[in-house]
Amino acid sequence: MPLMGSLYVGTSGLQISQNALNTTAHNLSNIDTVGYVRQQVQQATKSYVTLSTNPKAVNNQQYGLGVEYARVKHIRDYFLDKAYRRESGRSMFYEVSTEVMEEIEGQLGEMNGEAFQGTLTDFWTSIQELTKDPASSVTQGLLVQRAAELIQRGKAVYNGLCAYQDNLNAKIKDQINTINAYGKQIVALNDAIRAVEAGNVESANDMRDARDQLLDELSEMANVDFGEDINGNVWVQIEGKDFVKNDKCFTIALDVDAETGFYTPYWAQDATYRTLPDGRKEIIIDGAQVFNVKKEISTELNTDIGGVKAMLLARGDHRADYTDVENNYDGVSQSIIMNIQAEFDQLIHNVAVKVNEILGTAAGVTQLGQSVTATAEDGTVITLGQGSMYCVDDVGGYMRKDDGSPIQMFTKIGDEGYRKVKLTADIKDKDGKVLAAAGTDIWVYNPENVKNPKDAPESIYTISNLQVDQELMQKPSMLGMRLPDGSEDKATADALKAAFTEESYRLNPNVNKRTSLIEYYDDLVSQVANSGYAFRNIYDNQVDAVEAICAGREQISGVSSDEELSYMIKFQNAYNASSRYINVIDQMLEHVLSTLGV
Repeated sequence: MPLMGSLYVGTSGLQISQNALNTTAHNLSNIDTVGYVRQQVQQATKSYVTLSTNPKAVNNQQYGLGVEYARVKHIRDYFLDKAYRRESGRSMFYEVSTEVMEEIEGQLGEMNGEAFQGTLTDFWTSIQELTKDPASSVTQGLLVQRAAELIQRGKAVYNGLCAYQDNLNAKIKDQINTINAYGKQIVALNDAIRAVEAGNVESANDMRDARDQLLDELSEMANVDFGEDINGNVWVQIEGKDFVKNDKCFTIALDVDAETGFYTPYWAQDATYRTLPDGRKEIIIDGAQVFNVKKEISTELNTDIGGVKAMLLARGDHRADYTDVENNYDGVSQSIIMNIQAEFDQLIHNVAVKVNEILGTAAGVTQLGQSVTATAEDGTVITLGQGSMYCVDDVGGYMRKDDGSPIQMFTKIGDEGYRKVKLTADIKDKDGKVLAAAGTDIWVYNPENVKNPKDAPESIYTISNLQVDQELMQKPSMLGMRLPDGSEDKATADALKAAFTEESYRLNPNVNKRTSLIEYYDDLVSQVANSGYAFRNIYDNQVDAVEAICAGREQISGVSSDEELSYMIKFQNAYNASSRYINVIDQMLEHVLSTLGV
């Protein structure tokens, strides 16, 4: 081999060793950089110069031209990446669910000593005191005061749950905006990586690390699938729909509910539009929603992945009340907040309805045995159906207000509990006896519109629509609790006490255990605690799974300072060896030239 050619062999060794040292230094300088993957130098021999070929010889006569820089290898494991992103998304789902349960415990007051149970117990205690001395103005005043505290504290709990719904709603918007921003960054990185690697000379490893880090963060927010095409572009799907493809990002849009302000993420390209008669355009997002929150949540089905989905499920799609337990429990059962809202409101509803029912019975309220017609105060003719609750007008009567209407402990804001009408036909019993003749004024109970509460929300006894009767608040002694003969009304007081101890209530249709009004709240809190415990256990297990996968990724992709330092020593020695090799060739050339006398 020519001596001058040998210099090129040494030079290639110097260059490659220097590049390898630079790569090692790059690894060490990014040892704490989030998402950075270690890079590994791969060296290869340059092509050989063949002097002669001899089929009979073991090898041809040839000499090498040195070493070349083959590539800088990007050390990643696709299967570990896929497993990590799936399990980190599942971990985030249960982390959000656990945080929601802890927040609900705080809203119920269990974490700071202000439990609603105390308010309910105080109301129960006031009823017990009433049974001891029903005619006492002190016990009557205490009962009304505790009822007001019950409603006030109940509203605070319910409004706190609603405020947390709004908080989650704002977070959902922020998360969707972040997802869209990440999608656009991935498209930009696809373009940049393609430009760098177009000549197959250089690898854009740092850009690839940045892109992979975005995929890691996306996987925590939603269920993502990903891959890389032959051009180096990463494609991304969210919940099975294209999000990033080629050079385009299909951003997620947000539909805003006019009533609640709740956001629903949807694919704009899948939505339909129609023009209303007034010229406005209406967006129809049915079938275009990004997240299907109606599917069963199951690890087997991979429907429990992504923090955004957990937020959507926890928030729900409306403010729930007790009518959802009765008529739409399947629609609220998967939403943590709506489930608690509905069951909590059911407690307040049952208390209000039962107390009013007992006071109404004392005032003489009874059921119609047949349908009758009557005339309202505005002259409207109305039909009172069989089973309607009514009582004859009795100004100054027992358990009546000054206008003769029955006393109600709890009233609906903006809607009368009873209305006064004049009979246009007799009310008779089953034997034909006239109970109230035509022309008699009666008080008719305004029934709740539980079939369509959204059409008339003021007509239902829900926590957001309840108050203690204002007149009763000013004059608690209106209760009287003395019968027309002057004796104490022990029966009504005992009926109130029995109403709180009889086990005739259930948290929801899926619970078989019947409970009392006193134990109802304890069962509700136990349900929250049990659900929170289950979510916490699943989350802890997921954390362990994610850490195990992450450790596996680190073994392959992570930077080890000890390993890199050993590489640095090896490449430094290789550099020194190439340097000494060049020195030897230089000395040989000098000796040859000086010997020849040139």
